[in-house]
Amino acid sequence: MNIPSRSVKPVQGALLLALSALLFSLMAAGIREVSGGVNNESVVFFRSLVGVLFFLPLFLLKGIRPLKTGRLKAHLWRTTYGLLAMYCFFYAIAHLPLADAMLFTYSAPVFTPVLAWWLLKEPLTKRMLITTIIGLIGVLMVAKPSEALLDTQALIGLAASILAAFAFVSIREMSDTEPAFRIVFYFSLFSTLFAAVPLSWAWQPLSQHQLGLLLVIGLLATVSQIVMSKAYSLAPPGLIGPFAYLAIVFAGIIAWLRWGEVPDTPSLIGAALIFASSLLAIARRPSAH
Repeated sequence: MNIPSRSVKPVQGALLLALSALLFSLMAAGIREVSGGVNNESVVFFRSLVGVLFFLPLFLLKGIRPLKTGRLKAHLWRTTYGLLAMYCFFYAIAHLPLADAMLFTYSAPVFTPVLAWWLLKEPLTKRMLITTIIGLIGVLMVAKPSEALLDTQALIGLAASILAAFAFVSIREMSDTEPAFRIVFYFSLFSTLFAAVPLSWAWQPLSQHQLGLLLVIGLLATVSQIVMSKAYSLAPPGLIGPFAYLAIVFAGIIAWLRWGEVPDTPSLIGAALIFASSLLAIARRPSAH
């Protein structure tokens, strides 16, 4: 069954997805900073809790009416994909080189067009396949995967990318009736409730500095989620997905500024390929239908 026709705004969607990628890169750097002394269960819980607190002003001002939904089941599926992807991604950040971890999560656009075609009957063109392959080659050149990619930890990172792709497609599927803020609210609410379960046996005391970092991480993640949800409501994942690759470039810049990692020639070539794939993805608007 085809989805009702909706407006497609690839340029706005791509720009918003690039902003989301920047915010996610900053969040990843924060997780790397805090993960030395804070366990994964705490990071996931606080990231989700901040998302709920972010919506308190809206709740107090407008009541629950803007948050009413008839798509609770869809929100639960989106939360399941997203929360599992989050556990895998945060684990990868803590245990793999940062570039490798980002590579896994942001290889999701490779899977997204195929999933969108399969689940939503979105068009899957040869152009989309070519741009995602170009983007993936660029990601590999920037990330220069280490031997750690052959470790079992790498499989957790790969799981993060596939689960994230499912989450992206579920956002697109809901966006015909659900605004971005509502999608993010229910994701944050359900994630907090689910993440509280493992935290009950993994709780640890936190210093003020650690708590502050966790709050910043949660804020960056929540704003990024809202921006990403809006981006995918403006254009199909297969069309603007390659822009998510920019997170690898942003992460490289952050790693250089924070830890003195200097990008080499393959990184620069890879970055050029990532930008090229992103531009190719929106250079030609889809024909009217």
